[in-house]
Amino acid sequence: MRVPNSVVLPVGTHVDCCQEQEVAEKTHDIMARITAMLAERKSTLAHFIDNLEGSEEPKFYVDQWERLKEMESCTLTILNLVAVNCTDHCDIKKLEATILEHVKNEELFPEVVRVLPPVYRQVEAAIVDIAQSEELADHGMMDLQYLLSKLSQHEHLASLGRELLQDILRYLHRIGLVVWYEEIKHLESTVFLQPTFLITMFKPLVQYRLVQQLESI
Repeated sequence: MRVPNSVVLPVGTHVDCCQEQEVAEKTHDIMARITAMLAERKSTLAHFIDNLEGSEEPKFYVDQWERLKEMESCTLTILNLVAVNCTDHCDIKKLEATILEHVKNEELFPEVVRVLPPVYRQVEAAIVDIAQSEELADHGMMDLQYLLSKLSQHEHLASLGRELLQDILRYLHRIGLVVWYEEIKHLESTVFLQPTFLITMFKPLVQYRLVQQLESI
């Protein structure tokens, strides 16, 4: 909701636990809830903006007003929910095909036609090699400057600069190859070359039915 022109594909899992009629009913219910949530968000933002504009000293709230107007302008496209059985390989392939179909839709993703410079692919291939090498620790974390020095050892990347590398990392972060939290001060110099490690690390912290499990203990 805070990212301009976001596109969201809702995915419903555990289809194998439901009857066919239930899947249709739950799909309709989820989409209706999402629609209601977006309408409520729009109404709430408009209410906050009106309050600020109608205050006795509106000039004191310019920063808040600008942030709210920025959030109000963030469009959010919700695609039709895809229901899958995660234990069925065919359903996983169906989900993959659906995602690719949407990603190739130029109306949803205008930048899909953008041609990347060859250096982007070269850096991507080099990072994949580093991530798969035995010298990389299991956590896959690497200092940004050290990563630059490792990449610069490749003959065709010898002139790679930090600024260009950061641009490429933003792209690789968007497509999910790496994770780079450049907006977080304490993590801006760390690149996660193994994003799956973060999932493994957070699994013990964020679990399905965690509250119920703790209450039972």
